[in-house]
Amino acid sequence: MKRFLLAALLLAACREEEARAPDPVTMTDAARGYLCRMQVDRQPGPKAQVHLAGLPDPIFFDQVRDALAYIKGPERDAGIAAVYVSDMGRAPSWDAPGPDNWTDATAAHFVVGADVTGGMGAPEIVPFSDAAAARAFAAEKGGEVMTLDAIPPETVLAPVDISLEDPPS
Repeated sequence: MKRFLLAALLLAACREEEARAPDPVTMTDAARGYLCRMQVDRQPGPKAQVHLAGLPDPIFFDQVRDALAYIKGPERDAGIAAVYVSDMGRAPSWDAPGPDNWTDATAAHFVVGADVTGGMGAPEIVPFSDAAAARAFAAEKGGEVMTLDAIPPETVLAPVDISLEDPPS
């Protein structure tokens, strides 16, 4: 009986913790990229915010690809409470993805391998809350629609060669 009660209490605690996942926050001009410290809202393409357990504020990423590398990589030392990504189906434009059109990354549909680059110039992984919008984007720009769990870690952890458009002379 004691084991049953302990198991029930632990299960209830887990459910209570899940219910307390933080909401996404508005991306303001104060948001700085976790990796580059640049002003996130001035970069084109989709963004991400990662809420870490025990921290009051999320960390922002200029590119969704970088956020996925962070959450799928081995260097992270805090638990993840929530991850939100720009819903590019509701974005005003590629250059202005919007400060409040966040969608839960675990429920998003990502276009992987499209012919687009994100805010830091690397190939971007483009999130949508609607699967049909993701498929339409993939039909136009290439790539494959995947869920977060289906994106292989090596897709976001592999090095990227960012060539300069106009190399120095």
